[in-house]
Amino acid sequence: MPHHAAPSPCTLPPDTLAQAVIVRGFATRHAHWIPLRGGRSNRLWHVTNPVAPAARNCPSGWVVKLFAPQQNNPLFANDAHRETQLLTHLDGQGIAPRLQAYLSPPAGEAIIYEHLDGAIWQGNPAPVAALLHRLHGLPAPERLALPHAADGSVELLRQIRTILEACPEQIQNTLTPKVRTLAARRDIPASGAVRLLHGDPVAGNLIDTSNGLRLIDWQCPALGDPCEDIAHFLSPAQQLVYRGSPLTRGETEEFLIAYSDRKTTARYTRLAPWYHARMAAYCGWKMAQGAQDYGPAFTLEYVALKAALT
Repeated sequence: MPHHAAPSPCTLPPDTLAQAVIVRGFATRHAHWIPLRGGRSNRLWHVTNPVAPAARNCPSGWVVKLFAPQQNNPLFANDAHRETQLLTHLDGQGIAPRLQAYLSPPAGEAIIYEHLDGAIWQGNPAPVAALLHRLHGLPAPERLALPHAADGSVELLRQIRTILEACPEQIQNTLTPKVRTLAARRDIPASGAVRLLHGDPVAGNLIDTSNGLRLIDWQCPALGDPCEDIAHFLSPAQQLVYRGSPLTRGETEEFLIAYSDRKTTARYTRLAPWYHARMAAYCGWKMAQGAQDYGPAFTLEYVALKAALT
């Protein structure tokens, strides 16, 4: 099964991209380019071509990922260079697919990485917790110039307000009283942690392979507090958008236990109201960009915010 789910009815790749892939030996003119759906920002294809020169190194084929121009997204970057650096850094760790090449054809920036045979994660959250815990335990890549994620309630509150300013008036009116409540609460200090973060570990970026879970779509990595990744995975809005339903209370508890770091999970629980408010604001921003499926996602996140504030 293609690792981004079923093919979508998309067009073939730009000629300049296809030619660049052929020149690098990853395809011939007779290659099969199967559009993949899963990512919401970029175009992806599963490329299979048994007679291509590089096919012997990856018999299941490759994913060719064509990056869209960077948008002014307030929470998730879309950086081809960072994804290239992270896939190189994580090579052999059993966490991410193996990078094959970086391309910069006239059609735009693109990367080629090994195709992972498997399905998008749907069920048991414990292996996800174990994978994230293992990622967060790796040495931070000091030579990579990665951004630092918001750390602590003060920085999160600043981020919430910035996102909220770009939201529709109705969303602002709904969230502003909750933001005031957060501002009146006792600050939770920054952790000072410098851990490697995926930055967007949602269900659609988790592939369940025969060798275990793998994380894809590394275009917005960061350094900082592991609670950042935990919050993105547990977000009811993100679970709805990418999995179709939020985690149950039991599944959330199972994840937090399986993460195997009580200090970090306790910190996440204290910071949860700020994370829910930030994601609710982000859903409002997405709605302003025309993504109407984020309306129900906003409702779920807002309900979680109210519950976390009680």
